[in-house]
Amino acid sequence: MVSSTLEEPLDWPDATVAGGNAVDVVDRLKKQSEVPLRSHGSLSMNRALMAAGLVDRVQVTLFPVITGQSGADPIFKGAADFDLELIDRRTLDGNIQELIYRPDLHG
Repeated sequence: MVSSTLEEPLDWPDATVAGGNAVDVVDRLKKQSEVPLRSHGSLSMNRALMAAGLVDRVQVTLFPVITGQSGADPIFKGAADFDLELIDRRTLDGNIQELIYRPDLHG
């Protein structure tokens, strides 16, 4: 886990804290890991990882709602532009769609 605020010991089994620049940490871990890494955290960190070319898959889960009045800011506002290649998809409950993409920096 990359964090500038958490300290060990953590309540999660088999979890450790890595400090420093998230892009450098993830780059090092990707080279060392035999299993795929997942990120469920910070939007700014995920944007930086995508811009550095460290993201192999983007999972988008579509919920069938429209939040025209109550929606938050766009998730990738201000991020780099990427082309997305659909590599997998599934329907979770008849309505919710899970889409897996391979990102490629547009440029």
